Amino acid sequence: MSEAREQANDRMIAHAQEMGADAIIGMRFATSMVAKGAAEILAYGTAVKFRRIE
Repeated sequence: MSEAREQANDRMIAHAQEMGADAIIGMRFATSMVAKGAAEILAYGTAVKFRRIE
């Protein structure tokens, strides 16, 4: 499970980087059982881009 959680996290970070994000906020994991001995792990958050306010 920890390996799957790490993979979901890595995919989320890669996707945010592809979008040009500087950070991910409000990040969460969600896990649900899909079958006996199998689980689904979701990592989600909001990708943000910083900008300077002058």
